[in-house]
Amino acid sequence: MPKLVVVDRAGAEKAIEVDSGLTVMEAIRDNGFDELLALCGGCCSCATCHVYVDDSADALPAMSEDENDLLDSSDHRTATSRLSCQLPVVDGLKVTIAPED
Repeated sequence: MPKLVVVDRAGAEKAIEVDSGLTVMEAIRDNGFDELLALCGGCCSCATCHVYVDDSADALPAMSEDENDLLDSSDHRTATSRLSCQLPVVDGLKVTIAPED
C-alpha cells in the first residue's frame, strides 16, 4: 500500500496508507482531513483541493491547462501548487494543504 504524507494547515504531519488507484484528494478526504473541501468532488472545477507538493513532484503528471487556470485564481499559489484531485498517489509523496482562499 502506498504511503502519503499530509501536512495540515496547523503544520501537523501525518503519514497515511492509501489504496492504489486513488487520487491525492480522495486519500486526504477519506482519511479525515476536513480542511480540504474538494467541493467539486474531483472534477477539476473548483480549486478547493489546493495543495503544495514536495520535491518528489517529478514523479507526477504534468499540469493541465484547466488545472493551471484554476490555480491562477488562488491568492496562495506557489511554484509547488497543484490540485490534489489531479494527482495520483505516488508512494512517499508529501503534500501540504494550502490555505483556504
